[in-house]
Amino acid sequence: MINENDFWDSTVEEMAQGFRYEPASGIYQCLLCDYMCEDGIIYKQDEFLLEAKKAIVYHIQNKHHSSLDSLLGFDKRYTGLTEQQRELIRAFYDGLSDKEVAEKLGIGSVSTVRNHRFKLKEKEKQAKVFLAIMKSLMEKDEEKLVKVHKGAKMVDDRYITTELEKEKILSTYFKEGLAGPLAIFPSKEKRKIIVLQQIIARFERKKMYTEKEVSEILKQIYPDFATIRRYLIEYGFMERSKDGLEYWMK
Repeated sequence: MINENDFWDSTVEEMAQGFRYEPASGIYQCLLCDYMCEDGIIYKQDEFLLEAKKAIVYHIQNKHHSSLDSLLGFDKRYTGLTEQQRELIRAFYDGLSDKEVAEKLGIGSVSTVRNHRFKLKEKEKQAKVFLAIMKSLMEKDEEKLVKVHKGAKMVDDRYITTELEKEKILSTYFKEGLAGPLAIFPSKEKRKIIVLQQIIARFERKKMYTEKEVSEILKQIYPDFATIRRYLIEYGFMERSKDGLEYWMK
């Protein structure tokens, strides 16, 4: 199971290698599962002792075989590849010659395999141009969509909000500014999510909180702090331990 939000926020290079690195935290994070390694720690992988970067690479090779296998396992709506193209790419990745590929996949001739290679290269060029187009668009588009938070449990129409809409919503509900209290808690789902995104920004990442500490922070924002606390967990902004003693940002 991929880390969906982290995965789609990653660069093409990070997707290809199967992990991303965050310099600020020194964390190497597998994009294909929840495994992480931290700089300065030595990890035992089978009979080997490995530093963080080598440990994450070893993990991907042994747990996922390769990032390519996971990428090829994506639905066609993400890859745009036919089943035959998937098989061809796997065969090319395994280092088979064009003749060996033709024999293994039952393709008529070597020239047919070479034609498939050519089409894949053309597809790569098209993808590069499309990425450049979208990058240019994002730099100018005033209707940019707000990013979905990483802990979202079910992404649907509730999360389709532009940055301009977000600004209007926040100014409506935080009348004294974003650092001030919440005037009223919205009932509409889309607005509720935007407000919760702003509230969770008051907490520190990777810090463990007691229920009392969470409540004290939320009391400064809204009188019905218990409702806010419940929604932060329900919408995947926070998690808590089974005994309810510890809370943390997801």
